[in-house]
Amino acid sequence: MDTIFAVSSGRPPAAIAVLRISGPAAFDIVSRIAGALPTPRRATLRTLRGGDGEALDQALVLTFPGPATATGEDLAEFHLHGGRAVVAAVEAELARLPGLRPALAGEFTRRALENGRLDLAQAQGLADLLAAETERERKAALAATEGEISRAVADWLTRIAGVSAVVEASLDYSDEDDVAAADQLPVTADIAELASDIAAVLKRPTVERLREGVTVVLAGPPNAGKSSLFNALLARDAAIVTSQAGTTRDTLEAVVDRGGSAFLLIDTAGLREHTDDAIEQIGIARAGKAVDRADIVLWLGEPDAAPAGAVLVHARADAIDRTPAPAGAIATAIGDPVSVQRLWDHIQQRAADLIPPTSTALLHRQQRDRVVAAHTALRQAAVESDLLLVAEHLRTARGHLAALLGVDATEAMLDALFARFCVGK
Repeated sequence: MDTIFAVSSGRPPAAIAVLRISGPAAFDIVSRIAGALPTPRRATLRTLRGGDGEALDQALVLTFPGPATATGEDLAEFHLHGGRAVVAAVEAELARLPGLRPALAGEFTRRALENGRLDLAQAQGLADLLAAETERERKAALAATEGEISRAVADWLTRIAGVSAVVEASLDYSDEDDVAAADQLPVTADIAELASDIAAVLKRPTVERLREGVTVVLAGPPNAGKSSLFNALLARDAAIVTSQAGTTRDTLEAVVDRGGSAFLLIDTAGLREHTDDAIEQIGIARAGKAVDRADIVLWLGEPDAAPAGAVLVHARADAIDRTPAPAGAIATAIGDPVSVQRLWDHIQQRAADLIPPTSTALLHRQQRDRVVAAHTALRQAAVESDLLLVAEHLRTARGHLAALLGVDATEAMLDALFARFCVGK
């Protein structure tokens, strides 16, 4: 296997640039440009030199003998001064050495997977951690990286293996006195209990819910104050606001982080039954579609026209000619930050039922598909009377769950996953 190298910290310029080398020739490379190998896992100051003996940089050098390393291989790090020229000079020197090449995106983590330092579920969690934009995404990804999903799947596999052993023994040694008869095997309850435990996990939202956020749509008739409230909720001027009805002709979207969760706010065109304006007709149609897909609708019109489950908002409550807020409506005024915060509090309270706990590792949609398939197989096994078919359903469930840990991961699947990583990770 090739030895690879890449900068694993941020790209220069920076105070420090960490350049990582992994593979069978890692320590030979260190000896060639840094001299005698330092004591493993102890940072040692060395002068790095090129093939002509010229100094490249003074750097801290660390070595980590495999397999107890991040990649499962011999691993070395150069902590360089983080200037562009310094990093470029060291990379150029490494690139000319035989048996050493620049790493591909995600290749360090891929080697960790191949060498058993982590499993596929943990690798997926690490990819999510690198892409996390909110606090909830970070916590869910960290839980997956630390093995919460892996431990749950491993427990399911262990339980399936125990049931399978009883079934297989009955099939293989049915003539032995110490093996229960087919109609006496106490496996149905165990299978049903496992299926129930898996079903509880399937009720959780997928991790994509955290990334996509909670969709909040502002809807109502023209000139109801939707765009003004949209700007107030964002605390910035994102939508054009005028006194002319119909200023907003299309949907306008913006993402805001509140309390560590992402919220997708959508301002919409004013809804009315009749208009001869072709562009306004398109805007109204899009507004209707936005309302249909919303998690939360903020309705700024008459209460009796509100969509089912909408939050009633009495906007422009401070206007001189404004009527009192109807029962159950939340009064807001752009000049009153407290009223806007009160609406945000209500939105976040509603969203709490849609967003899973921050300490819970969540499945991806692809992972969920595997778990659904395993759950289906287990349910079939629980009601099957033919032990041959029970054994087959258990094998099917086992195969789907094992795939979550990368036991039978295909190259295409791995390529797609690790392409999400940066070079050096």
